[in-house]
Amino acid sequence: MTKEEILANTQLFLLDLDGTVYRDETLIGDMKNTLKKLKAVGKKVVGLTNNSSKSAREYHEKLDRLGISAMIDGVMTSGIAALDYVKSLGAGTRVHLLATDGVKREFQEAGVLLVDENPDVCVLALDTEITFGKIRLFNKLLVGGAKFVATHPDNKCPTEDVSMPDVGSFIKLFEHSSERKVDLVCGKPFTLMSEQVIREYGVPAETICMVGDRISTDILFGKNCGMMTLLVLSGDTTEEILNGSDIVPDLVLPTLNELL
Repeated sequence: MTKEEILANTQLFLLDLDGTVYRDETLIGDMKNTLKKLKAVGKKVVGLTNNSSKSAREYHEKLDRLGISAMIDGVMTSGIAALDYVKSLGAGTRVHLLATDGVKREFQEAGVLLVDENPDVCVLALDTEITFGKIRLFNKLLVGGAKFVATHPDNKCPTEDVSMPDVGSFIKLFEHSSERKVDLVCGKPFTLMSEQVIREYGVPAETICMVGDRISTDILFGKNCGMMTLLVLSGDTTEEILNGSDIVPDLVLPTLNELL
């Protein structure tokens, strides 16, 4: 597809955040102006991230620091996808959540019952405050038979100097230690998040464009959900990775800024 076709056919742009909109605390190029232009031509813009180490409130605070919160209609994380899933199981569902304090507050404020004993579901998020005690308890509860839910499948999380273990690595750890397979993964490239986006924003999948810097999560997610896909080379994916991939985006650009 061409840039013109993407712009003409898209009602809602789903933007992966880190590597697509910003890197750490720095916007990618003239991103503020790009987002302003998308809003000016009537497009909805929603952040969609697999990173479940922060609550939606914390992401909005970051977007505010970067000066772009007014151009973003909402933020959905894989943590919110997991939150919506456990809420769908019904009031009184007992949930053990391995997550940061901010994400725990997000679940509690939504009315989820968080417990450390006899849970129905164990939810694994990216806990940057993790301790061996938390690992031991989570493993014990999995062995006890609780349903095993993870927020997202990414094996590593890029940081400024070296990649760090992400939820996918901890899934493997717990699968080995508890001898249990994960029952559900909520984030990209799986389709649960798309169902929530469509429900919340009221637009059909074929009028959504997924924009991201990772082929194996962002672009595959868009393909799995029947969306248009735009790969940007401003983050994880290099030309070499792109050329070796069987997953073909509808459009490839150096950054989102080139779309306009």
